[in-house]
Amino acid sequence: MRRFLSALLVVALLPAVAVAAAAPTRLPDQPSKENILAWINTYRMHPAPERLPTAVRAMSRLGLIADPEGSGVYVGFIAGVLSANPERADALVAKMFPLPSEHHWAIVRAIAFSDRPDWRILMQRVGDRMPERHVMMDRYLSGKLPRLSEAPIEKDETWGERMRAQFAFGKPKKDKKDSFALTPDLLDTLWGYYFATGNYQPLSRIVLMLRWAKERDSVEKLTLGSMAKYTLAINASRSIDLLARLKWAETQDQPDGVKSALTEVIDAAETVETVKLRNEALAAIDELKRRGPGTKRDLTLWGQVGEGALAAGCIAAAVAGQVELGIPCVIGGAAGSAALRLWDQK
Repeated sequence: MRRFLSALLVVALLPAVAVAAAAPTRLPDQPSKENILAWINTYRMHPAPERLPTAVRAMSRLGLIADPEGSGVYVGFIAGVLSANPERADALVAKMFPLPSEHHWAIVRAIAFSDRPDWRILMQRVGDRMPERHVMMDRYLSGKLPRLSEAPIEKDETWGERMRAQFAFGKPKKDKKDSFALTPDLLDTLWGYYFATGNYQPLSRIVLMLRWAKERDSVEKLTLGSMAKYTLAINASRSIDLLARLKWAETQDQPDGVKSALTEVIDAAETVETVKLRNEALAAIDELKRRGPGTKRDLTLWGQVGEGALAAGCIAAAVAGQVELGIPCVIGGAAGSAALRLWDQK
């Protein structure tokens, strides 16, 4: 919960800083954290890529890129500027040095996340400046570490795919290093990328997360969906251009669950009533963590009212397309209760 609140604070702080103090037209040579946040907030309307090296050195000096789990907005911003300025990327990266070696990870990740067609070449050219990060660079270059574009936002696993994974006995599980973790840092990174470019693509991925705002089985997805909903509303309430983008998105075809949540976001932004969204998010996450996944609660309820439950064997057979095995799909009595107890213990 602490990480959830921290992520909300970082992303929601950007427009607030701009309101409290007008964003400078030029980033100072020794900027404060507030200077950097204000500059980032309005950068998409007044791009100044030549000041990125100054900003990165200040991020390092102020410890803003010291924690890999709390630096997403800054890494995403660096990646976005590099992506939007392909002809200047080499020079911009070169001017970021010297940096303490413990902060080199942020440069490596930003290059990989920039999604430039030549990101590999850029990373190889600056590799000699970051010898301590050669393992990290090698893994990005070989595809063993996922890039931002590979975050599993566009497609959810189907019910069948989840059940196949559940009952794939004896099969090796996919190495978690090969998949992008659904953490609050992912949302921060997308916001940073949006602030750097003003492009709809990173914003559209945040909008897609809205379908997870009512997620009942995954705390990670519920957290991201709720955070996306709240940060979209709080930022749009303070940014006319962002609100206009969201209104346009509302008119487009959207996956199930996105449009209704987007309508709530727009309404909250226009009326500046965002506290309700924040409280709903915190309450939903707390309930899911306390009571467990919704499907498990549903199965327990079915058992309590005596309507039976699906046998694990029947589910596995059905998913595999082997219902002809004759396993009974509805069980009751003692067998049903035992199956429910096993499910609750997972």
